[in-house]
Amino acid sequence: MYPLLRSLLFLLPAETAHHFAFFAIRLSHKIPGIQSYIRSKYKVATPHLRRTVFGIDFPNPIGLAAGFDKDAKAFKELGNFGFGFIEIGTLTPLPQAGNPKPRLFRLPKDQALINRMGFNNGGVNAAVERLKKRKRGLIIGGNIGKNKNTPNEKAHEDYRINFEKLYPVVDYFVVNVSSPNTPNLRALQEKEPLTHLLQLLQTLNESKPIAKPILLKIAPDLTDGQLDDIVDIVTTTNIAGIVATNTTISRSGLHTTTSALEKIGAGGLSGTPVKQRATEVIRYLSTRANGTIPIIAVGGVRTAADAQEKLDAGASLVQVYTGFVYEGPGMVKRILTGLS
Repeated sequence: MYPLLRSLLFLLPAETAHHFAFFAIRLSHKIPGIQSYIRSKYKVATPHLRRTVFGIDFPNPIGLAAGFDKDAKAFKELGNFGFGFIEIGTLTPLPQAGNPKPRLFRLPKDQALINRMGFNNGGVNAAVERLKKRKRGLIIGGNIGKNKNTPNEKAHEDYRINFEKLYPVVDYFVVNVSSPNTPNLRALQEKEPLTHLLQLLQTLNESKPIAKPILLKIAPDLTDGQLDDIVDIVTTTNIAGIVATNTTISRSGLHTTTSALEKIGAGGLSGTPVKQRATEVIRYLSTRANGTIPIIAVGGVRTAADAQEKLDAGASLVQVYTGFVYEGPGMVKRILTGLS
């Protein structure tokens, strides 16, 4: 069924198809009985898939990565497809339109996407109002970033605002300094500014009645030396873990033609081409930290074998995004069934 639907969706521009699918998912859930039907069809309730990571009890290890539900508009509906957790965002303090369209592109020959969305979102306040209505049981992570016009030397203030506003309505945080689509953002991954930012957030976190896990999302393009710094920073600041990895700026090894890639232009590449590098980064981090730092794996996961590869490399949890676009909602159940 989904291959036919996908072929129709792929006739539309990628971003248009995304919004249409979102609309269809939300609309279908208004039909009486459909939520129960979807849950019965897609959810896998197997006790041994449960796991406790950074103090949170996850019903299963497969989550939806940030970027799919940026504005927390469909987290309830998406949760019915069997995800163990949903990560919303990336959110910024002020609404912003993001980069000019077109800014999302499919690479079917590579089972991949290229995006240069640029943190398009309606702002943290609007998302908070939606998240206030969520029911208990669905684990939500909040992915936070800075507005495009905020200079790096003031970026910490944007992250602080996001943290304060989202604190009451999310279960964990992900600090995104690794998107390639916001100018100069990746400079915040350097050791000094990153340590300063994470220490500020962790100090704020520890002042709360209950500290919530803060994780750092990193790029797959970091060198081993930079990954060593990441481990040192996470240890020094005592944050909860790492999300590895974001999209890559590399275009090596693709089946898509060079002319097609040049026509698309800049952006972050996700999907199957990132799988190997993401696994390498996870394994390096896990080995370097002696398995003491929880890692959420992202990058090229489409099958149970892909997910198991990430877990074997040292990840505690796994997220999907591009694979969900290509494989459809049944993918989560297939992965969980394979893992179990």
